[in-house]
Amino acid sequence: MLVSEILAIKGKVLFTVSSNRTLSEAVAVMTEQDVGSLVVFDKGRMTGLLTFREVLVATQKAGADWQSLPVEEAMLKNPVAAGVNMQMDELRRLMVENHQRYLPVMDDTTLMGVVSFHDVARAVLEEQSFENRMLKNYIRNWPAEEDAG
Repeated sequence: MLVSEILAIKGKVLFTVSSNRTLSEAVAVMTEQDVGSLVVFDKGRMTGLLTFREVLVATQKAGADWQSLPVEEAMLKNPVAAGVNMQMDELRRLMVENHQRYLPVMDDTTLMGVVSFHDVARAVLEEQSFENRMLKNYIRNWPAEEDAG
């Protein structure tokens, strides 16, 4: 399965934030939209990724002043990105090796979406369910063997 197929299953909704916004504003968007990440954009290009992990680290470091921190100070700068034609096994390897639960998906310089570990798990489950249905159907319709007599 390709990353583009995972995006097709997931849908094309994408949430972004500017690096000069406050962490409080970003958390409000993440909470309202029920998403675990925001792609950080400046001047039309991706500059980072903000996930709940970066929010928690910034909150712990800044203490009571966390809400006024600019996103730029908390975001993951230059996150590892996936390509649309990447195989799912390569995507999983990238996620694990780089300890990133969310990967932006790029087609050259165009952001196509964000894939999460949850999206990968759902795609694997759907793929395996389909294969199981096909195998069970094949077994049910197994051709009868002719007598070798």
